[in-house]
Amino acid sequence: MGKKAKKGNGGFDEDGYNKNVLRQVTDGTDKFKKSFKHHKNSDSQTPVIRKQVEPETAKYFSEIANLFESQGVDVEERSVICGNALEEARGKELELATDYIISHTLQTLLDGCDVDNLCSFLRGCSNIFPAIAMDRSGSHVAETALKSLARHVQDTEAYNTIEETLRMMCEVIVVNLVDLMCNCYGSHVLRSLLCLCKGVPLDSSEFHGANASKTLAKRLNFKASQLDGNDSQHLQHGFPNLLKFLVSGMLNCTREDIETLQVDQYNSLVLQTALKLLAGDDQELLQIIPILIGFNKQNLVEGEFIDVTIAGETFESMKETAFSHLMEVILEVAPESLYNEMFTKLFKNSLFELSSHHCGNFVVQALISHARTKYQMELIWEELGLKFGDLLGMGRSGVIASLIAACQRLQTHEYKCCQALAAAVGSKNETSKFIVPRILFLDSYFSYEDKSSWNWSGGFKMQVMGSLILQAIFKFQSEWIQPYILSITSMEAEHVLEAAKDAGGARVIEAFLASDASTKQKRRLVVKLRGHFGELAMHLSGSFTVERCFNAGSLSIKEAIASELLDLRTELSKTKQGPHLLRKLDIDRYATKPDQWRSKQASKQSAYNEFYVAFGSSESPTKNKFLCDASISEPEELNTRKEIDSSLTSTSKVDDTSAEKKMKMKRKRDVGSEDAVGSKKVMENAVKFFLSSGSIDKKRRGASKHKLKI
Repeated sequence: MGKKAKKGNGGFDEDGYNKNVLRQVTDGTDKFKKSFKHHKNSDSQTPVIRKQVEPETAKYFSEIANLFESQGVDVEERSVICGNALEEARGKELELATDYIISHTLQTLLDGCDVDNLCSFLRGCSNIFPAIAMDRSGSHVAETALKSLARHVQDTEAYNTIEETLRMMCEVIVVNLVDLMCNCYGSHVLRSLLCLCKGVPLDSSEFHGANASKTLAKRLNFKASQLDGNDSQHLQHGFPNLLKFLVSGMLNCTREDIETLQVDQYNSLVLQTALKLLAGDDQELLQIIPILIGFNKQNLVEGEFIDVTIAGETFESMKETAFSHLMEVILEVAPESLYNEMFTKLFKNSLFELSSHHCGNFVVQALISHARTKYQMELIWEELGLKFGDLLGMGRSGVIASLIAACQRLQTHEYKCCQALAAAVGSKNETSKFIVPRILFLDSYFSYEDKSSWNWSGGFKMQVMGSLILQAIFKFQSEWIQPYILSITSMEAEHVLEAAKDAGGARVIEAFLASDASTKQKRRLVVKLRGHFGELAMHLSGSFTVERCFNAGSLSIKEAIASELLDLRTELSKTKQGPHLLRKLDIDRYATKPDQWRSKQASKQSAYNEFYVAFGSSESPTKNKFLCDASISEPEELNTRKEIDSSLTSTSKVDDTSAEKKMKMKRKRDVGSEDAVGSKKVMENAVKFFLSSGSIDKKRRGASKHKLKI
């Protein structure tokens, strides 16, 4: 399709992947040579011979490519032409699919043909599909064919035809499944085939690949896992019998070559996808997982899934990159009974050793993140609770972050976590004001020889994990995090500004403003950014910090922020985040009717205070975080703000303090007070109504959905 072929590659891998797994190379006769030395039956298999593309055939497909590139084909003709061209490819599928130039044309044909021609092509090449899938160019052809099939699965009339086509392909694939699983191209195709059989999108990053940001977000309680039930709202028609057939074939291969396959990179990726697709199917997982960790006993029963005699070998395998990734997924999807047994037989009394390893520590993170009970957290704490300083010194901050998040989720050892972390970054003789800066610059601090003389590392990027740890810490009760509150409010103004300009530092400031700290403590930090709100608002991450500061600030601080944004209104309106921020803070009203703007802000604050008099806790309204924060971790607050804001803006925009509005607010207050006095149950129902759950901060999440914002 207009791309020049690279000389000497013949459509095959020229990168020379030096692995002890299948590699495809060509000699002078273009015969495939197999170098998977651990596959016992490779010598007896008939080699697949790839013929050269005939000149007339190459010319024909070149003309087809030129025709499509010229945009001279309408939609109706396109399908017919694609079908006819695929008929011409019959019997020549291997050489065409593995040709660097023609393979692109073949992808166009498979993408544009109808389902009958598509299935006919795949049935015609089913016997050589593995060879196509394991080729650099052919793998793209195979992927395109599978994606085209996925688009037709919803067609009930075509379902049986597609199922029969896939059945023929799967029966051939399972014969040489190890070759396909351990090939850098074939493994990718196989993962797509598994997704198609399950009925999930082929390009789903949740199942098809490893997304480090999403994994980290789930471990730190920022994102719910979609694996339980496989997010059924996105499931299409699948082929469950074929999925089980393929998985069964994988297990048979794995039993024979378990020691080799456990440490193979591409095989690990295939098995990870298979496990994720089977999440929730406990019966299948109870049979599969013990085999993957090296226990081949038949007829497994609860309590005997793991043989203690192989525990040592499995433990050492967790220090291998490929198997450590596989083990992370195993811990994520394992049924509770199996998880409990693995916890006891594989990990107990070995957590610190594994946490110290550069690969093994990720397995420990997964183990902690999926702990089921407080008792398990107690056992984990006994091994790691006094090792915070050692782990941070070794650069294993991810273990600490996972431990803090798990304690938060299971509501245990929360205060101990706060104490242990503070002790790890300071000494008894030091004040607590150094805690937050040192966590923001974890690597810098722990690599410093004389830690007592460490100072703020200006100009350096703040560490991702340190930021995430502090975000988690500020979710705890204020009584437990007083040293951290004192530390962040004691920071120099220039350090606060530098933190606000850093993506990770900004999220820490926002987490503090969303915490249980008192309004007075929050405003002590916000005032240090005075004079820089406009500068911060011009940056995407900084704009959210400005909004949080506005919500936490006093009326004078709110007006200072509005004044700074007004000066930059034109420039802000041209940015992605500017229009939303200007609208949220009502800058247009401030510019034209400042007195009315002040009155509205005062009315809002008064309404919040009155709400808590009627429905709130015994705490002072000025201390409760509900009054001043718009936190992404507090969805109930946004709903209440909307409820109150709507009552403030439901009448004329010209006069926000009209007599009618005052009467409405008075009636609401009277009803609320009457309910509060009359019945505790009525109060609880009213609070529940105001604090109804909902999705929040969608704009922010949309702005950073391509990555985990830290």
